[in-house]
Amino acid sequence: MEMRWEQVEVGLPAAGTMPVRFYRPPGKEKAPPLVLYLRGGAFQQDEPAERETPIAHALAESGAVVVEADYASISQNMFPGAVECGLATLRCLAAKRRQIGSARSPILVAGEEAGGNVAAGVALKARDQMPGVLAGQVLLSPLIDPTMSSVSIRKADAIGMRERWSDGWMHYLRGFCGFTHPYAAPCMCSRLSAVAPALVVTAEDDPLRDETLGYADRLAEAGVKVRRHVFPQGSGWAGIYNEEDGAWLSELCRQFRLFVQELRR
Repeated sequence: MEMRWEQVEVGLPAAGTMPVRFYRPPGKEKAPPLVLYLRGGAFQQDEPAERETPIAHALAESGAVVVEADYASISQNMFPGAVECGLATLRCLAAKRRQIGSARSPILVAGEEAGGNVAAGVALKARDQMPGVLAGQVLLSPLIDPTMSSVSIRKADAIGMRERWSDGWMHYLRGFCGFTHPYAAPCMCSRLSAVAPALVVTAEDDPLRDETLGYADRLAEAGVKVRRHVFPQGSGWAGIYNEEDGAWLSELCRQFRLFVQELRR
């Protein structure tokens, strides 16, 4: 059955409601994790996506209630609106935790590529404004370095993403002075302690590998619990940039389940 967008109250000054889409687990879970999911798109998708995401589906099949928030069309995919939309949806999710899951359901934020950037920004802002609410963050090759100066980013031309990411960064930061704000470029944040534990995923041949693993290292150095997974070269992981699935999907689900188990300990 096709899942449709529905409006929920989020109480933003610019928009009282936001489109969200629910992906529910096949069985009845006592305390399913609640995942706020933020999709990618290189900061360039500005309308509600008709196509459901394979990652959101897979996380739901793994036992989570996944809430995909259409932050992009509300914020026009620009900072700081995108992060504010994500945090507003997180507040809504926390307020409705009992109705959606249970009082014991851990709340996580997840995203890939540009959505991973927003997820990391939301995790930082949640630490500052909603301490103790967010149990974890799932960062799938987050696009977090606007300088695009890593060694691995050189592989972006091979998959046709360098220009798209460059244009995306220009759009995301348009009208904002500089790119060093920690919520806009989490890799430049100087204070990472006390942020939610992270599951960080990339691949050996991923153009975003270096910035992803660099951020994971800095989180760990700040005392944050980090679970990382690097898929081998040739796994097809880069398909996430075109919202494709692959043989890596089952292992991603396994890593997610292990991460949730660790959060519950």
